[in-house]
Amino acid sequence: MEALLEDRADEMFHALADRTRRDILRRVMTEGLSVSDLASGYDMSFAAVQKHVAVLERAGLISKQRVGREQRARAEVDAIRSIGSLLDELEEQWRSRVQRIDDLLTADEPEGDRRTR
Repeated sequence: MEALLEDRADEMFHALADRTRRDILRRVMTEGLSVSDLASGYDMSFAAVQKHVAVLERAGLISKQRVGREQRARAEVDAIRSIGSLLDELEEQWRSRVQRIDDLLTADEPEGDRRTR
């Protein structure tokens, strides 16, 4: 199970590593947009935008929903929240390690040096 979660995190961070994909994700956060609508905002081919959308979809960050003859891309808010939770967890681990280092350094100081801090 842990490996599966790590694989999913790898896919999400890979998808978010690209500036265009992050921008696409921002654009579909408030409303669903077709790939054609998305492509009109970039200086690249429709096929290139479609590939970016596919990477985001494989990572679970967006989903497509058929509306009439169009497929509209929408952000998957729960997936985005899971990324935030993972980053919060990593930050907490980092802060804990820094605190332990600080505690070790403080414990090794003579009493007089601690009062001047």
